Amino acid sequence: MLHRALSEHFPGDWRCQALNISGLCETWRAEGPQGARLFIKTLPQARAAVLDAEADGLRALAAARALRVPAVAGVFLHEGTAVLALEWLDLKPLGDAGGAAFGAALAALHTAEAPARYGWSRGNWLGATPQDNAWTAGDGLADWLGFLATRRLRPLAQGLDAALVDAVERLIARLPALFDDGHVPRPSLIHGDLWSGNWGALADGTPVVFDPAVSVSDAEAELAMMELFGAPPPAFWPAYRAAAPLHGGYVRRRPVYQLVHLLNHARLFGGGYARQALAVAQRLIQ
Repeated sequence: MLHRALSEHFPGDWRCQALNISGLCETWRAEGPQGARLFIKTLPQARAAVLDAEADGLRALAAARALRVPAVAGVFLHEGTAVLALEWLDLKPLGDAGGAAFGAALAALHTAEAPARYGWSRGNWLGATPQDNAWTAGDGLADWLGFLATRRLRPLAQGLDAALVDAVERLIARLPALFDDGHVPRPSLIHGDLWSGNWGALADGTPVVFDPAVSVSDAEAELAMMELFGAPPPAFWPAYRAAAPLHGGYVRRRPVYQLVHLLNHARLFGGGYARQALAVAQRLIQ
């Protein structure tokens, strides 16, 4: 079926090999005429919006002209299946040598022109979890704290253990104290799910990112996620700070932004992530 779908959208004969590298969708390597190659994701048509949102995020990142992403070749439906076709990139681990280039590129993304408010033009998915990106009214600190509370922390805590929900609500009440050092987040386009499994490098060392959950948010939220599941090479940090200096209070706020992803993992996987999320929330409200 998939080879027929590709032939209808990209002329020529295509061969598809299952990759089985994702727990969220089916993945394929497709080879076509004259050495053409594509990376394919498929889902049932009922979940087509997931792939539409991924394509939207990749296009937004590409438009910022800061970080290399796989180009979107097409997103379409075929016989009850949603298909996302991406440029095939031969990737390798980023490695220490690529850290400085990655830091400079991510800083360029975070300082690129973005809408002067927080959110995004559509919802998307953080892993398998729907992410509400409804725009705020403005870009002041109160607007950001409202977005963080109502679009991230509270929805992700909903339905979890009562003690964790209570701790998150108490943290939301305390958020202003964590920004009392004068940090007012500049609205920045962020990848949104930038853990070590979502970055790599081309053969020449060019950093590449993929699988986004974009929004216009605080760039600190991006950096905190990068330090939660894996870490960028050491050379990343001096290069990033040279182009986008970090506010001194970042270390205090980092656990708040990491809590967003721990709550998401608690929703998806439960167990140890729920306990870890509760421990982080309790430390923040002490």
